[in-house]
Amino acid sequence: MDNLLEIGKIVKTSGLKGRLKVLSYCESAETLETLENAFIGEDSEHVSSFNVGIIGIRRGSFFIDLESVESVEAASELIGRYVFVLSENLPDGEYYWKDIIGLDIVTEDGLKLGRVTTILPTGSNDVYVCSGGEKEILIPAFDDVVKKIDIEKGIIVVKLPEGL
Repeated sequence: MDNLLEIGKIVKTSGLKGRLKVLSYCESAETLETLENAFIGEDSEHVSSFNVGIIGIRRGSFFIDLESVESVEAASELIGRYVFVLSENLPDGEYYWKDIIGLDIVTEDGLKLGRVTTILPTGSNDVYVCSGGEKEILIPAFDDVVKKIDIEKGIIVVKLPEGL
């Protein structure tokens, strides 16, 4: 399914009633707070749909109860699989890696630096890897550096810190 966005990986069970611990790829807990349905699978092409019960959010992970997974044995079968959600169910005003990769990066003066080829998660912020210009540049995704993201125009406007 093309409209699925991967939000985490199931890493272990929690308790005896089928609760799952998921390593979260979400920057914001807001994505999870309204989650009612999730897709679980080895990849986005081979998923099963589940109604989501209780969600507990912890730093870097979240815990979910899936309505039809009621034992530790059933939950164990899902370890190592990925959790996906429909991209249209996500909050507005947030950008996802799939939206950012491929955008051109330009300075406030209009100088094209290259294109985002990958994103490195560092824990505190993402770092955009900009390739295709004179040299590869690592751009921290801070508000004082990334001034504007325009998905429709396909650009990210940046103000580079001294030394970049």
